[in-house]
Amino acid sequence: MTETTTDKPGISAAIIVRDDRVLMVRRAVSEGELMWQFPAGAIEAGETAEDAAVRETLEETGLTVKAIRLLGERVHPKTGRAMSYTACEVLEGEAHVADDEELDAVAWVAHGEITDYVPYGLFGPVQEYLDEVLPH
Repeated sequence: MTETTTDKPGISAAIIVRDDRVLMVRRAVSEGELMWQFPAGAIEAGETAEDAAVRETLEETGLTVKAIRLLGERVHPKTGRAMSYTACEVLEGEAHVADDEELDAVAWVAHGEITDYVPYGLFGPVQEYLDEVLPH
């Protein structure tokens, strides 16, 4: 059996919905076309994807969230990195740029605005989840 994992750790993204909008963050330094994305970061040793999504959200946006469920995993077509996507709910706090070295803006995005932020489309299971939970 051959290993297909990359040398880099997997990335965990948090899909956070509040007041009929999903939280997106804008990277201070864009990753190619990836300007706006979900709060995300590397999964650390001993951490689950869900734990990493919760931790990264707090570090980047100041929001305390709880993981609800893992939505899916894939190798990102634009970065080649292993990605995990976790649906989360807000426990407390207001989203803001908590890490100004990584982020320069946060936005709560309505369903109909998602393509303005991510014109190349979302990962299928993430889009399906947002289709379920956001009014459109």
